[in-house]
Order: sequence, then C-alpha cells, then structure tokens
Amino acid sequence: MTHDRERTGPAWGTFLELADPADGPLHTRLARALRAAVADGRLAVGSTLPPSRVLAADLRCSRWVVTEAYAQLVAEGYFEARSGSATRVRAHAGVTAPRDAGAGASRWTPRFDLLPGVPDLRAFPRKRWADMVRAATTELTWDELGYPDAAGLPRLRRQLASYLARGRGARVEPDQLVICAGTLDGVLRLCRALRAAGHTRVAVEDPGWTQLRLTVAAAGLTPVPVAVDEQGLRVDLLRRATGVRAVIVAPAHQFPTGVVLAPTRRAELADWAREVDGLIMEDDYDAEFRYDRHPVGALQGMAPDHVALLGSLSKTLSPAVRLGWVAAPGRWTAALVARDSGGAPPPVIDQDAFSRFLTSGSYDRHLRASRLRYKRRRDHLLRELASHLPEAAVGGAAAGFHLLLPLRDCPAGDVVKEAAGHDVRLASLDDYRMAPEDPGADPSVSTLVVGYGNLTDRAVPEAVRRLAQAVERVRDGRSATYGGQSA
Repeated sequence: MTHDRERTGPAWGTFLELADPADGPLHTRLARALRAAVADGRLAVGSTLPPSRVLAADLRCSRWVVTEAYAQLVAEGYFEARSGSATRVRAHAGVTAPRDAGAGASRWTPRFDLLPGVPDLRAFPRKRWADMVRAATTELTWDELGYPDAAGLPRLRRQLASYLARGRGARVEPDQLVICAGTLDGVLRLCRALRAAGHTRVAVEDPGWTQLRLTVAAAGLTPVPVAVDEQGLRVDLLRRATGVRAVIVAPAHQFPTGVVLAPTRRAELADWAREVDGLIMEDDYDAEFRYDRHPVGALQGMAPDHVALLGSLSKTLSPAVRLGWVAAPGRWTAALVARDSGGAPPPVIDQDAFSRFLTSGSYDRHLRASRLRYKRRRDHLLRELASHLPEAAVGGAAAGFHLLLPLRDCPAGDVVKEAAGHDVRLASLDDYRMAPEDPGADPSVSTLVVGYGNLTDRAVPEAVRRLAQAVERVRDGRSATYGGQSA
C-alpha cells in the first residue's frame, strides 16, 4: 500500500504494519500500527481515516476491532472524532514535520496564543529531565528493560502514592495506582470498565472539557450534561439524571469556569455515589496551581471507595511527556490493566525518569517555581485587562492558568473570530457547552476564556491591546448594524 498523494486528504491507502498475533489482541496491534503511522508522518495532520466498516473489511476483522483502536487514539490525542464527520489525525498529534512546505504552511501558529490548557512550555526543565532520562537509561536493570508491568513501574507507584497523600490529601495504596498515558487514557479505560459492568451513561460537567465527553462517547457510553454554577456541579440535577451512576468532575478547579466544588456539594456528591454504588472520576488536572486561596484536598480522600483520582504531567510539565495516573477503588483496578482495556503503560524509561524527578525533589521545586511564575503573569494580565477593558469583571483567576472575561453586549464568538484577524487565538465559554445556556442567565453577557499559561510575560501588554481592539471592533460593528436597522 502507498502514501496518499494529498497529504491532508483521505488516508485510506496508508500501509499499516500489524505485529505478530503473539504481541497482543488485534485492536491493540492496530492502535499501535496507526500510532506509528502518525508518528512517522505516513498519516498526516488533518488526513481522514477510513470509516470503521471500510477498514474492518480491508483487514478482514470485526468492526469492533477498528472502533476500539480509533477510540484509543482519540483518547491519546492522536485522532479527533466529531459527530457527523470523519475521524481525522489531530493537529499537534506528535507527528513529524511534513516534508512539503505547503502542508506545514496551512497550520496557523498565532503570535499570541490565549487558548486555555497549555502550560508554559518554555519553562520545561529540559536539562534536569534529560539528566533523569540518562540516569534511567544507564541504571535500569536488565529485567526492567523487558516488558513492563501493566500497572506501571512499582517504585513509581509507591512514590506517587506518597506524593498524592502528602500533596493532595488522597488515601491511596500503591497497588491501587495505574500509570497511564494521561487523563484521557485513564478516563477511556475507566469508561470501558464501566461499560463492561453494565453502565450506559456517564455524567459530565457542562460547560466542561470537550475531550472528556468525546472520550466517554468513544468508549460506547452516552455523556449526560449536568450544569455547573458558582458552587460547582449541580448535584441535585445529577440525582435527577436517569440511569447515571458515574460522573466526571473537577472539584478543585472546574474547567472552564474555575469554580471550586463547595464543601456541601462535595459531601452531597460523595453521598450520591454511595447511594447508587457509583463511581466519581475526579479530574485533578491543575490543582497544584493556586494563588489566592487555601489548597483544596482531593475528593478521593473523602470517599476512596467511590472515587477514581486522575492526574497527569500535561499541565505541570508538558503534554509531550504523555504520563499520567489513575488511583481507583480496588474493584476497578484490575479492569484498568486487563488485556482488553486497550491501554498500555508509558515507556519504562520515562516512568523511571519521573520517579527520579519525584524523589530528588525536582518536581516539588518545579511546581513552586511554576506557581510563582503563573501568579506573576496572572497579576500582569489582570492589570492590563483592568486598563484596556475596565468594565469587564474578570472571574476564575484564583487558580490554574486561565480566566473568564465576561463581555456585555458583545458576543464572545464574534470576538474570537475578530481576534484571529489580529493574530490572537482564544476561546468562548460557549465552545465548551453541551446543552444551551441556563435560560435564567443574562443574555446580554457573553464570556471569553483567556489562557495565559504559554504566553510570555513580555507578550502580555500587546496581547491584551489586540484583544481590546477586537472587542471594540465587534461592538462598533453591532452598533452600526443596529443603527442601520433603526434608521
């Protein structure tokens, strides 16, 4: 089979090298082959994958094999799947640079990237991490260089259990921990286990991280939106959701609203899980970054028999590390490492490098430095916003590295489009909604989600100036439109 001529067109003719049957079930080997095709550029960014039934016919296998492989790579961030559209290779999926300049030129890299969720990549501790990788490569035993423990490197699990108890107030034993390829990989494994146990629906926060609900759907379950207010997830609405006994929630810092789950809601949520014998998947994505409030302990410490705590290095170090963990109740742990879970542990060398990073104190030092850096940048951003958009009451700025910017009489979606013309990329709060906004909300107020994690300190004033210009142009345009109508 050959490469497709059109790099961003259909990828139906891509050669896939499937491993020997002894190397695992077919869906795992197919996922591995597709992952390799993305990594070496045979599957280009933006190219469309064949429908599952077509690829299943080509490979002479069941359609289930293909859908499971696709779902795994959606969870890992290699593919993106949207309702009513083909599965595609996702941008920033770890592919090599395209050989022809035309394909690379089509990808927009804005001068000012204010999308939320990306940490300060310039602050990645390259030298220290390289030292840890070098030491791991040199000092791992011959046995440890063999096939890894499906649950992860034992000493890393011991150290993580200690770290989570110390830093997050979790109640975790090492044998409850499973090392995975990130939060989405952990969610996908848990959702597959839930489906195998008879679950059909999983509640998700609304608004919330889009990739979470896509991962739920990729596992064959139905995501059910549950509204969030100023106290966090509406547990009263969760109780009314028919057939729901599992929920994904970010209690310490909800994305994208930034609210903290109130103490009474935490207790109500734990009670709900006990009453329905359910599972709470706690997304602890950036709880380490807090500035104006006391630390909030993990919900898992409150109800360890009903909470699976998920974390990763994507926000604290870099998404490129592809390393995360799940601390699950004992009855779910075995399902997370089963051969049909679809997951595989990250490379042992990377696990050992992180183990050394933890035990040397480098991780704690990196987190302290990051907190100071983000707080300084946040304060700078708040000053600039107060100067250029003084009427906007900024919210969600007490933790993490994004904030909410409400705009009156100025649709956030229009500002996003206008800002793109000023080489500024950002998002609207509506981009993260599943259900329509609460009818009781003020229709004249629309909200932007402004990330500042990967924005340089020097770029803050110019980024805010361009953002304010975009807001002014949208407002001027609306005034002209309404003026013409009234005339």
